Amino acid sequence: MIVNQFYDKGLAHASYAIIRNGRMVVIDPARDPQPYYDFAEIHSADILGVIETHPHADFVSSHLEIHQTTGAVIYVSKLAGAEYPHQTFDDGDVIKLDDVKLKAINTPGHSPDSICILLENEKGKDCAVFTGDTLFAGDVGRPDLRENVGNITAKKEELARDMYHSTREKLMVLHKDVTVYPAHGPGSLCGKSMSPDLQTTIGKELRENYALQLMDELKFVQTLMADQPFMPKYFGYDVELNKTGAPGFEESISHVARVDSNSDLEKGILIIDTRPNTLFRKGHVKGSINLQDGEKFETWLGSVVAPNEPFYLIANSEVELDIVIRKAAKIGYERNIKAALLTPEDATEKSVTFHEEEFKAHPNNYTIIDARNRGEINAGKLFANALPIPLPELRERLNEIPTDKPIVVHCAAGYRSAAAASIIAAKIKTVPVYDLSEAVKEFSL
Repeated sequence: MIVNQFYDKGLAHASYAIIRNGRMVVIDPARDPQPYYDFAEIHSADILGVIETHPHADFVSSHLEIHQTTGAVIYVSKLAGAEYPHQTFDDGDVIKLDDVKLKAINTPGHSPDSICILLENEKGKDCAVFTGDTLFAGDVGRPDLRENVGNITAKKEELARDMYHSTREKLMVLHKDVTVYPAHGPGSLCGKSMSPDLQTTIGKELRENYALQLMDELKFVQTLMADQPFMPKYFGYDVELNKTGAPGFEESISHVARVDSNSDLEKGILIIDTRPNTLFRKGHVKGSINLQDGEKFETWLGSVVAPNEPFYLIANSEVELDIVIRKAAKIGYERNIKAALLTPEDATEKSVTFHEEEFKAHPNNYTIIDARNRGEINAGKLFANALPIPLPELRERLNEIPTDKPIVVHCAAGYRSAAAASIIAAKIKTVPVYDLSEAVKEFSL
């Protein structure tokens, strides 16, 4: 038997393939199905099934495309209300891969329709559990993503109570040696304190996971709901898209319009410039937002741009443009791209030059914007007089920024401040807007 993890660091997403005697099942596949096809070919296996542990909020799944391409059966809980061809997979249901079994366990908590999959090996022993967004290494899934979307909605308090019972009655009773394969690792916004481990065991989690320690239901609910990270704008959109099934990956991105760099851009449409901030500062299209291509580009794109907003996408080369288009498609945003293009010749708007020594000497002469997340801000301000506006909220809160002094924007390392400074500078023209960028590290707590 083969169990293989596929890991997308950008979205901190883990998917899996299980192969037994030439028969393969995929669990929680990413948007691009090609790695699963390649893996099946390498091992001379046929993909017979795809299991969705729930309709995901943070990425788009390729379950429907894999079904359409290979004929694999999609398995998902009856509670998900799936609108694609599928077979329900709930408590008591079993998928046989020759002499091994995949057994469904309903585990509501992260969502009302969450399931885990218990793997029984050829010796009849439960050896692994694929926990989706229910149990992570060091954490459990957040309960606040399904209050307004999905086939079944539920208040976060209700789902937190469900998580208490799912963990204690369904997972913590498994043998301590059972390997835990979660759908996410550190950096995912589907939990709040995941460890660096990309797999773990029931025994280790019983010892080390804060959520599995001895506490009553009320204490668990209070603990789980506290300090959850922000929710990107695209999360609800992806739940609904995964419930219906997304179009094929390559076909969908092939429809993205690519235009000449000197094409006239329609006024009023967002422009997302994905180049490094050093290039952006030297010259960019007036009013554009600097969301640099990087490890978390997808998350920040879906946090700054709403699912119904069209945008232009700019990169510095055809290769880089292809990369960011594919990243946008991982969260279902390829259909939002009005057009993709290389850096235009009229990208001549320059960012103002920041004078660090002047700022250090007279910080009170500036309006300081703290673009970090709420959890970081609550842990302590770098500047006592800073106005905290997290990057995902900034476009909606620009009117809160005073314009009587020059503006300096900071985050923790420079990525978010580059984006935030470009957003502010596009709207506020009466005073200069500076990006503290990586110099923020000199002021760290």
